[in-house]
Amino acid sequence: MAMTISTTTNDATATIALGGWLDTSSAPQLAEALNSLDDSCTELVLDLGELEYISSAGLRQVVSAHKLMKGNLEVVNVQPKVMHVFHMAGVDKRLSIS
Repeated sequence: MAMTISTTTNDATATIALGGWLDTSSAPQLAEALNSLDDSCTELVLDLGELEYISSAGLRQVVSAHKLMKGNLEVVNVQPKVMHVFHMAGVDKRLSIS
């Protein structure tokens, strides 16, 4: 299944909304979006409201986003299946999730 991705910015905050599946084949899309963020971006919101599935490759990209933003990352609208993966991997303890 494909992933959809859209990025919006508001001052120093960028929001990346993901939909579909974040897996091995789509993780590079998120990496590209993260790498293309402007240097003035100091906060990132990952909106996972439409994300149905995340694999270990997707988890790595989320953790990379957390490191890239030096902890100024908020993950919002996490679906129960995706939250279960976050919990099983222990990343829910490292991320700000609302």
